[in-house]
Amino acid sequence: MKTDRKAKVLPIFIAALVVLAAIAIHSVISGFGSSEASARSAGSQSEFIVHLDTEGFDSAIAEGLVLVDFWAAWCAPCRRQIPILEELAEDVHHLASITKLNVDDHSAIAARFGVRSIPTLILFKDGEQVERFMGVQQKETLRAAIENYL
Repeated sequence: MKTDRKAKVLPIFIAALVVLAAIAIHSVISGFGSSEASARSAGSQSEFIVHLDTEGFDSAIAEGLVLVDFWAAWCAPCRRQIPILEELAEDVHHLASITKLNVDDHSAIAARFGVRSIPTLILFKDGEQVERFMGVQQKETLRAAIENYL
């Protein structure tokens, strides 16, 4: 009876180990959590989205309307936000700047604005925060916010 139970459990245990090994291998191959260069490319390929850093942040938000996406490469909701921001940037690049700031690489800026969860999107007008969104946002919501402050 004991041997019969072991014979049933062993294949399940081996299958679980194979699945875990496959996940680990996939993470290594896909470069999960690697350098900022790969994180930047994971962040957006749009010509209308600007990737910010600590040094240029204040000057980037100083004038006009600027939407900042606080994100990280490992964040699944942040990755879902990418195509939405790319479409938005294409539509409103003449009205507002659409930007991204990687919180892993620029944590001091995220802390300064009290960003505790990502994605967080903050809309600035002439350097002042006017709107804040947490979680994945639809293009229409973000566009309405931008148009509200024109």
